[in-house]
Amino acid sequence: MTSAAEFRNSLGDSWIPTIYEDRIRKLRTRSFELDIPERENDPTIEMTLLGVELRVGRKRIACPDIETARYLAIFAILGCAKVAVPYDITQIGPLAAVLEDAWREMDRKFAESDRDASPQTIGKRRAAILRTIRIEIARIGAGEMMPLFNRSTRQRQN
Repeated sequence: MTSAAEFRNSLGDSWIPTIYEDRIRKLRTRSFELDIPERENDPTIEMTLLGVELRVGRKRIACPDIETARYLAIFAILGCAKVAVPYDITQIGPLAAVLEDAWREMDRKFAESDRDASPQTIGKRRAAILRTIRIEIARIGAGEMMPLFNRSTRQRQN
């Protein structure tokens, strides 16, 4: 595989920006900023006495629960600095599972597509594809810092 477009077509619905746009940004979300470098990272989820932390390099990001840490870990791997997090916490776990499956599928395709290439070529292709993913996620956007709650009630008819 030579280009990000070919790689995207081979993945189909498992392309992470497609999942992000079709399944996550359609929900009520809040934006979350990760203070991480824009490159492929190796995050770890740590259980501490103070709760769950997502560790990316030397940065530690406190997370309210393990599902949120799993969700943010996928975007930390990709190097996305600003992402949308679903406001409804019951939806974070299933979305994290979908994103993890998509990442595993991408990782498997990376390994299959570049068997006979040099390590430098493999690294360049992988970095180019991850850069394309970051650009697409940034284009889709992270949304508002807090979601709007414009619901009328019986007491207030606005």
